[in-house]
Amino acid sequence: MFNSHIFIAFQTILVKEVRRFTRIWLQTLVPPAITIGLYFLIFGNLIGRRIGEMGGYNYIDFIVPGLIMMAVIQNAYANVSSSFFSNKFQRCIEEILVSPVPNYVILLGFVAGGMARGLMVGMIVTIMSFIFTDLHIEHIGLTLLVVLLTAMVFALAGFINALFANTFDDISIIPTFVLTPLIYLGGVFYSVELLPEFGQWISALNPVLYMINTFRYGILGSSDVNVWWALGMLFLFSGILFTTAIVLLRRGTGLRH
Repeated sequence: MFNSHIFIAFQTILVKEVRRFTRIWLQTLVPPAITIGLYFLIFGNLIGRRIGEMGGYNYIDFIVPGLIMMAVIQNAYANVSSSFFSNKFQRCIEEILVSPVPNYVILLGFVAGGMARGLMVGMIVTIMSFIFTDLHIEHIGLTLLVVLLTAMVFALAGFINALFANTFDDISIIPTFVLTPLIYLGGVFYSVELLPEFGQWISALNPVLYMINTFRYGILGSSDVNVWWALGMLFLFSGILFTTAIVLLRRGTGLRH
């Protein structure tokens, strides 16, 4: 009976989160799809013809995995950070916290909602990519595992950001000054092998590089990094961020005034 109550609580939070972003789909699903579509058109199709090949593949084929992953990362993060902070701001979160729902269920509900939005946008972008190129997924199991873990990592990061945020402006600081540079310098548009040795060493410190390249390996069969090492990092990040979020929730960080 207790387990059924936990499942109902998780399902309720998840359904609420999914309905939240699907109800305003013109703001949550369409804009990122249009933005990535412009990347396909300008960088992949127009500029890509002049670039030729990258990493042994047509340039547009090379950037498609990175663009899909970029959409997943940004939307998984944005959904949780904005949604949880809105619940804090409107004091709705207090109703959840006083209910007999374990902290990990609250966390999993919001994170699953963020993952759902990230994966949904990623699916839309993937479908759009077939307009510009004909991709064949080399390792479908690995591809699905990587995209799920990446969505989870950034949904958890968005949750932690929302816990510490005091204003709506606070939830835009990390995406603007941290997340965006990490993505653009993570090998979305280029192979790190083009960089000088020092640049490659700096890029090796960027966790997004491993996520994008592992996803690229799943689709194209080629990567600039060790795939199994990257998978281990994803599992490690997931565990660290999940544990951190649970500890912060238990302490009431950002929730008690």
